[in-house]
Amino acid sequence: MNATICYKAMPCIKASNCMSMSRNCRKMSVRAEVAIAIPKTRKKYSHKELSVDGIPSTDLFVHEIVQRQTRKADSTTLDVCKKPSFHPMFLEEAYERCRDICAEYAKTFYLVVNEISDDAGTQLMTEERQKAIWAIYVWCRRTDELVDGPNAAHLCSAVLDRWEERLDDIFNGRPYDMLDAALTDTVNKFPLDIKPFKDMIEGMRMDTRKNRYANFEELYMYCYCVAGTVGLMSVPVMGIAPESLLSAQRVYSAALYLGIGNQLTNILRDVGEDASRGRVYLPQDELARFGLSDKDVFSRKVTDGWREFMKEQIRRARFYFDQAEEGASQLHEASRWPVWSSLMLYRMILDSIESNGYDNLTKRAYVGRTKKLLALPVAYTRSLSNPSTVIP
Repeated sequence: MNATICYKAMPCIKASNCMSMSRNCRKMSVRAEVAIAIPKTRKKYSHKELSVDGIPSTDLFVHEIVQRQTRKADSTTLDVCKKPSFHPMFLEEAYERCRDICAEYAKTFYLVVNEISDDAGTQLMTEERQKAIWAIYVWCRRTDELVDGPNAAHLCSAVLDRWEERLDDIFNGRPYDMLDAALTDTVNKFPLDIKPFKDMIEGMRMDTRKNRYANFEELYMYCYCVAGTVGLMSVPVMGIAPESLLSAQRVYSAALYLGIGNQLTNILRDVGEDASRGRVYLPQDELARFGLSDKDVFSRKVTDGWREFMKEQIRRARFYFDQAEEGASQLHEASRWPVWSSLMLYRMILDSIESNGYDNLTKRAYVGRTKKLLALPVAYTRSLSNPSTVIP
């Protein structure tokens, strides 16, 4: 089945329940206690440390999202506004379309979650979790396509505002099209909060406002919005192992760090491609410290200074992958292999950049299918680690 991503007007899907109710359905509140490890004092980071060790301010994002999503998970009270009622065959087709898009565009993830599990005769994730991940991926891709897709030249703030309104409708049980309906069904099955989704849209707004980042602090916030949010969306679907000794805060933080590491790796892989569009997603102050500027990026000359600069950028990306490892083993056992595989395969992109002599200006780092397949057994072994053996 061929699925296309389109943003032209489409007939609105009417959810049978809830349409006669008020747009702002009031929800019955429920109290929930969330065990979150918050340090009493915050370390003061120098600018140099910000460039390596991360930014504590994002703890606030994680803290809020963990509270809200955990509250949803613990809630036993139904919304006054009932869940939308979709015909089973309609939902099945909606998820199949999401699966087709994942198969076409998210080849590495699809390889791990679907093809390898089929070949091995093993269900890596439950069918319900697979479908939810497909729906989340498709929404994220459609959001990204607004900025980087074929219609990006016509993007204006009103388009993103309308997309955010559609997101509100998804969470309120009023999907606009079939792909939205898959996510509407997903948010009714898993304790997903809307904030990470809204933060991703804000990342798209950042793309419309700027294509330069003065320092890593600015770049980090961009990476959080466009990729760290994906980790926060995924944890409620992946699930935390019941035997995990870590707080929800630390597991969510690790998921965020995986997203940050992935996005930094994407940036390093795509430097040449981004330059062709006039974009430089590299900290300007760090370029200057190595005697470099945008001019050097656009000239596509790999100098000794560029290689040294790239070594530092790769070291930082690996730092975030190291931080992500803590949470990868704390997920539900059915979800660990895909996450470990993603972590390891993205690390291999960094290895490829090094193998290319740090030339990411004229070459695109590539990890072949054979190398990916060879990495999967190692990832599987790592996924077998017992969460209860990790010292919190």
